[in-house]
Amino acid sequence: MNIAVIDYQGGNVQSVLFALERLGVTSAVLTSDPDVIRRADRVLFPGEGEASSAMRALRAAGLDKVLPTLTQPFLGICLGMQLLGRHSTEGPAGGTELLGMLPFEVVRFAPPDATHKVPHMGWNNLHDLQTPLFAGLGTAPPKSDTQSARPADATPTAADYVYFVHSYYAPVGSYTIAQASYPAGVPFSAGVRYRNFYGVQFHVEKSGPVGEQILRNFLEGDLR
Repeated sequence: MNIAVIDYQGGNVQSVLFALERLGVTSAVLTSDPDVIRRADRVLFPGEGEASSAMRALRAAGLDKVLPTLTQPFLGICLGMQLLGRHSTEGPAGGTELLGMLPFEVVRFAPPDATHKVPHMGWNNLHDLQTPLFAGLGTAPPKSDTQSARPADATPTAADYVYFVHSYYAPVGSYTIAQASYPAGVPFSAGVRYRNFYGVQFHVEKSGPVGEQILRNFLEGDLR
């Protein structure tokens, strides 16, 4: 299987490649070549950073035109998920126009008081899981304590955690396939989907056995 990991100068790419290696994947290629991306069996779109800079890099490589035309299973991670939306309030005045592949606007968390921090960072559990991307995982109600440590030897369970680091989020909508909640009680999309395009707001590559299960589902599942 050929795996294309999109290179647009976003952060955290090496962690994604290491996560694939742990699953036995040796065919992943870090690339910005449209032809290589089109021929891939699966496409991963990782990212850490800022929306307007990421979009400039995608446009410079012509990938803003290529990515929406792909038909193979596609997974955006963190910023890579957010960039699938229409618009982000992050960036210069007026925000940033995104790829427009899913009908959401990315907005910044608005903490109600000084005890709630931005970014939303740490372990938080998922709920209302849908689609084969989350096969093998259960569902659980939201839990407010996102800083709880996750045991190193834990295995996926209904109340398990994934790792988030983000200041901006996609609201819950018809495209949402997994939810989580900001500590102030604000629900947001932890997973999204439109046709073959999937995205997760958390870092699968840093989420232990749960993240590995999701990556395995992406690589092996029927996600078209």
